[in-house]
Amino acid sequence: MKIKTRKQRVRKKLRVTSSRPRLTVFVSNKHIYAQIIDDAEGRTLVAARDADVKDKNKIVATAQKVGEELAVRAVKLGVKQVVFDRGGRKYHGRIKALADSARAGGLEF
Repeated sequence: MKIKTRKQRVRKKLRVTSSRPRLTVFVSNKHIYAQIIDDAEGRTLVAARDADVKDKNKIVATAQKVGEELAVRAVKLGVKQVVFDRGGRKYHGRIKALADSARAGGLEF
């Protein structure tokens, strides 16, 4: 199945409000990026990426650290509840590691 089709299907089901912004994840072959976006205002509230993380040996461990960093920044800003947008990717590997560490850091979704 193509990622674009899955992405549209996933995005259609999200219930995004101003009190629950969207946590979106972009994964390339080498890098991972995560943002918390307020769709009502159309702006990024918080962002984290693998370049912010010091240790980049393992891709899943790097994704965990990106999730932790994103959660720390979001809680500091006052964002606690988000809607998770996996961007058309399957929920396993790096996506799951990022989501689990963001939950452990204090985000609810």
